[in-house]
Amino acid sequence: MKEKATSFDIAHRAGVSQSTVSRALNNSPLVSQQTRDRVVQIARELNYKVDKNASNLRKQKSNTLALLLFEDPTTDDSLINPFFLSMLGSITRASANAGYDLLVSFQNMADDWHAEFEDSNKADGIILLGYGDYRSYRSKLARLEEQGTHFVRWGAQDKDQPGVNIGCDNYQGGFQITRHLIAQGYQNIAFVGECGEQAPEFKARYQGYRDALNTHHLLPATPLQYDAFSTEDSGYAAMQHVLNSPTLPRAVVCASDLIAIGALDAIHEAKLKVPEDIAIVGYDNIPVSGYTSPGLTTVRQNTTRAGELLVTTLINAINKQQVYDYLMPAELIIRRSCGAKESD
Repeated sequence: MKEKATSFDIAHRAGVSQSTVSRALNNSPLVSQQTRDRVVQIARELNYKVDKNASNLRKQKSNTLALLLFEDPTTDDSLINPFFLSMLGSITRASANAGYDLLVSFQNMADDWHAEFEDSNKADGIILLGYGDYRSYRSKLARLEEQGTHFVRWGAQDKDQPGVNIGCDNYQGGFQITRHLIAQGYQNIAFVGECGEQAPEFKARYQGYRDALNTHHLLPATPLQYDAFSTEDSGYAAMQHVLNSPTLPRAVVCASDLIAIGALDAIHEAKLKVPEDIAIVGYDNIPVSGYTSPGLTTVRQNTTRAGELLVTTLINAINKQQVYDYLMPAELIIRRSCGAKESD
C-alpha cells in the first residue's frame, strides 16, 4: 500500500520548511501568497489532506495552560534541572496573573505526548520546557502544528523549527563571560561542556567562547574543549581530565552552573585553589551558584522574564494574535571564582 503523503513530502517538493507548509495550509499571513499557492498546488498533486476529524486545542477553551517538563538526570529525586525550577515558578505566577490554571506534566522523549493532547481538551495551549535537542522530537512538534495546537518552546532558536520559540542569547553569554576572563588577564582558557548538534544551547555558548578567544588572538590550534552533560558528576569527571592535561588551563568556562559545581569539587579535591590556581565560571545563575566556595561567576538568564514571555506568547497565539520568536539578552554575574570583585 502506498504511504500517505506528509507535510514533509510537500516541504521537500516546494523547497521550504515543514513549518512553512503548515502555515501555508492554514492561510497564515506569515507566508507569502505565492508560497501559499505553490504549497497548496503540491498538496493537491500529492493528494494530501489534513485530518479534519483530529481534535485540537482551539475547539473549546479550558482556561488552562499545559506545561510539559522533560526530566533531567539529577543527583536528587526531583529529576528537574534547578534552572527550570526557577522558571517553573515564574510560569506558574504568570499564568495565575493572566487568569489561567497551569497543568504541569513530566514527559519522556519516548512518550506519545503529542497524541495525548491531540484528542483532549485538557489545555488551550502547551509550553515545552527542558527539551534541549528539538531534532529528536521535531516530528511531534510538526504534528502539533499540523493539527492547529498552540504551543511555545523554551530553548535554542532555529528558523526551520516548528512553532514559536523563546530563548536566551547563549552565544552572547558565552562570548561575554569569556571576554570577561580575558579582561582579567586569563589567556589559556578551556571550555567544559558538550558542543555538538545534540546540545544546541551549549553549542552556542561554546561558539561565543571560541569567538571571544579568536577576537583577542587567543584561540589555540587544538581547542581546549572537554565534553560534559549538565550534571555535577559530569562536570567533576570532565574536570579530572582537565587537571590531568599536560598544561593546566588558567581558567575554565563551564557550559552550566551544575557542571561548574562538579568542576569545583574536583579542583578542591586536587588541593588547588580557585581562582589563585585556576579560575572557574558557569552559566545559568542557579540559586546555589552564589553559595559555592568561592561564589561562582556565571551568566544569568532572566527566568522571571522568560516565564512571562512564554505565557504571554502562548496566550496571544490562543487568541489568534500574531506571535514571534524572542531572544532575551544574557547578563553577566561576577563573583569571586574568577578573581574579580563581586557584582551582586
